[in-house]
Amino acid sequence: MTAVEDLNAEQAAAELARLAAEIAYHDRLYHRDDAPEISDGDYDALRRRNDAIEARFPDLIRADSPSHRVGAPPSDVFDKVTHGRPMLSLGNAFDGDEIREFISRVRRFLGLDDGDNVGLVADPKIDGLSASLRYEAGQFTLGATRGDGRVGEDITVNLRTLRDLPLRLIGDDWPDRLEVRGEVYMTHEDFEALNVQRLADDEPPFANPRNAAAGSLRLLDSKITASRNLHFFAYAWGDMTPPPSGSHWDMLGRFKQWGFTVNPKTSRCADVDAALAFYDDLAAARTELPYDIDGVVYKVDCLDWQDRLGMVSRAPRWAIAYKFPAEQARTRILAIDIQVGRTGALTPVARLQPVTVGGVVVSNATLHNQDEIKRKDVRVGDTVVVQRAGDVIPQVVEVVLDLRPKGSAEYVFPDKCPVCGSPAEREDGEAVWRCTGGLLCAAQAVERLRHFVSRDAFDIEGLGEKQIEEFWRAELIKNPADIFILEAHRAAILERPGWQETSVNNLFKAIEARRHVSLDRFIHALGIRHVGETTARLLAKTYETWDNFLDSMQAARNRAGDAYDALKLVDGIGPKMAETLVEFFAVAENIAMIAALAEAASPEGFVAPRGATPLAGKTIVFTGALEAMTRAEAKARAENLGAKVAGSVSKATDYLVAGADAGSKAAKARDLGVATLDEAEWLAMIAGEDEG
Repeated sequence: MTAVEDLNAEQAAAELARLAAEIAYHDRLYHRDDAPEISDGDYDALRRRNDAIEARFPDLIRADSPSHRVGAPPSDVFDKVTHGRPMLSLGNAFDGDEIREFISRVRRFLGLDDGDNVGLVADPKIDGLSASLRYEAGQFTLGATRGDGRVGEDITVNLRTLRDLPLRLIGDDWPDRLEVRGEVYMTHEDFEALNVQRLADDEPPFANPRNAAAGSLRLLDSKITASRNLHFFAYAWGDMTPPPSGSHWDMLGRFKQWGFTVNPKTSRCADVDAALAFYDDLAAARTELPYDIDGVVYKVDCLDWQDRLGMVSRAPRWAIAYKFPAEQARTRILAIDIQVGRTGALTPVARLQPVTVGGVVVSNATLHNQDEIKRKDVRVGDTVVVQRAGDVIPQVVEVVLDLRPKGSAEYVFPDKCPVCGSPAEREDGEAVWRCTGGLLCAAQAVERLRHFVSRDAFDIEGLGEKQIEEFWRAELIKNPADIFILEAHRAAILERPGWQETSVNNLFKAIEARRHVSLDRFIHALGIRHVGETTARLLAKTYETWDNFLDSMQAARNRAGDAYDALKLVDGIGPKMAETLVEFFAVAENIAMIAALAEAASPEGFVAPRGATPLAGKTIVFTGALEAMTRAEAKARAENLGAKVAGSVSKATDYLVAGADAGSKAAKARDLGVATLDEAEWLAMIAGEDEG
């Protein structure tokens, strides 16, 4: 083996590539499969050689360098846990006006007057790892990560090691079943001590306390987790019997009585002015806190209002995060590359001289599109200001024109796909150029496959971006259906670097487990342009079965008749989205892909949240002015009870709920023979379902 000091640049690059693959392989064996093949000393030698080469050739450090990661996701080790209630994300605000608009939205939804006060609870937004704790009869029985919001990982054993997490609740007034949610974090002091120890042990340090906390919770050895001195702040609840009542603030008080730690900085704010003052005070004291925070979370204090407000998409209407300003730094643009996405979008990416922004080393930043490059006049060689806020992709804010090198040239956006050479086109009204190569374009094919196996789609463990690209280039996977016959290539896979019997068996087991997925995941996985998770769930809820959805989309292709009209009338779809769906199902390659996939994997029919009630699956249209609740609240209540809400009356409408001044929709309902309810009848129907 050539000594590090004798390597030239070409040899060093090849050696770093080999070490990255070999170390990743041993990481999977140790952290995920619990089956190491080499001794700790041999493994440490690999890492030391990698570190030494990187120190001598810093420009050759790879994106997948072992020095950038610790361990590997123990995906197959931890059991999956389905949350009793989804662990939702939060909408974000970045200035005080957006918080005032949030309060205005709450008032409008609830039908409150401008003078009606909306009390809030303000929490420091801890930069840690969300966790859910389940208690039965006062005993801690199960702990899980957030995961995708619906399904997380069972990390009960590791959570038991947290000293401020009660294994048995104090007192006797707790509910029979209780799910407490909060944030696991590491203090600055413990983080620094951990990294000092890791460096002394010749291990790479963690990048920040959040990564350290997350990595510690996913360790296989709970004794190591216990040594990391993690902490837990409780801030909310999920499934709870009997349900809570009163105020959010009072519930936090009950948490403290039961033995949980609630952040002492949490404050009850009488109005929006007090809430914004809390933000300013916390921002000023941020550097003095013993843990990392990245903003403030505001929650409507009244629990009755929280219940009425409900959720939209993946976020509650009654809460919002006010993020601290993005952190910025200066660096230089080394090159501008074009990435091709699964829909053919050509996205310019700035390759940067690596720079630390907010504790994270940034080497790439999005330039969004051609118009943004022109507007900011970004050129290769420019010194630029880059910023990142939370998990947002780093972006170029502005060019430092005083430092622009002489002779720099304007960037010319390509008119051809850099991957397949097909012409790029830009539709009227769009800022994005797209490759016209479709599935014949390697980049689009690979990106679609990556999307297909991603967490929010089929969620196939062990089949990540690197594996997809590897198998695609080896012609083992060319379309989604090939994934489900991959086992036919077992011998060929075993001959590939980094694959052994255990890892191959785990992969095939994970694939087999995903032959049956929910209808919304199946639709989302198809990669239809503009169809994200929320729209996929809406379509699944509307059409209920795969056969019904497919038949309806094919029937809508002629853009005439009931199928196309019904699609446009789905509340949340509209003409533009309908056109996108029709175009997708008009492409022969897409139909062939879908047919092959449907033979290999079967989507489960949509199950309405309240399937046993008369409203489940019914289509409802609201018209006119309602008195007991706002139109938005009525719509949300109907959807929570399993109904579909449409914007216009059609033959598919089951009920029209007519308030005052119902107008033309009421007349059309009479003509079509659609049942019409007044507001009192509608409220009686809701009450009847609630009792059921």
